[in-house]
Amino acid sequence: MDLKVIGICKRFGRHQVLDQVSLDLAGVRTLALIGPSGGGKSTLLRVIAGLERPDSGEVHFNGTRVVFEEESLLAHRRSIGTVFQAFNLFPHLSALRNITLPLEIVHGLAPADSERTGRELLDRFRLSEHADKMPAALSGGQRQRVAIARAVSIRPRLLLFDEPTSALDPEMTSEVLDLILELREEGRDFVLVTHEMGFASLVADHVALLARGTIVESGPVRKVLDESTTQEAREFLSKVLKY
Repeated sequence: MDLKVIGICKRFGRHQVLDQVSLDLAGVRTLALIGPSGGGKSTLLRVIAGLERPDSGEVHFNGTRVVFEEESLLAHRRSIGTVFQAFNLFPHLSALRNITLPLEIVHGLAPADSERTGRELLDRFRLSEHADKMPAALSGGQRQRVAIARAVSIRPRLLLFDEPTSALDPEMTSEVLDLILELREEGRDFVLVTHEMGFASLVADHVALLARGTIVESGPVRKVLDESTTQEAREFLSKVLKY
């Protein structure tokens, strides 16, 4: 992917969440956004997804500027698959219907086509036997895999993951990370917000460290993790990599 973020600012009330955030990435397959809680990672991800309008600044993806007006945003959002930390599944719909309903309502697929797509993805993600279960009857890892299947079902040009394992125990975390790694090995482009430094180093080819609403350090993954040039980045990484 080619991703250009130019001078993005975003304020909620008196709190400046993003302050002149800029990135210029060409030919990157996976960008990991890391940094302390409250640093602006999730907000930046939502701006890239078109789910938040910045107060100022620009986002360009693969040579096209994202226009933050409703009609253009709807088209942009339809091309982006987003997976949230809280799953965001419809609690009253089965696992299969959580996939097929957006395909029919948002993307205009015929019911038969959406069901075929949904069942193929559930089979691929080892969820076929859970197709008719409601989210409450699934484990956390299964719910997140359904959410990933839903994101992939729209054939997105970019996948966004916002702390996809933060609500999971270690075993479930492993199964979700394995699935994300599979998608990475397929050559899919994605942006990942994560506190899993080991996983970030495995899947990302570029890392941006956000703190206090600004990018403290950005570069190839090994260079940032092993050769940080700023004191703030070194202090953060020394804490999260300590154990």
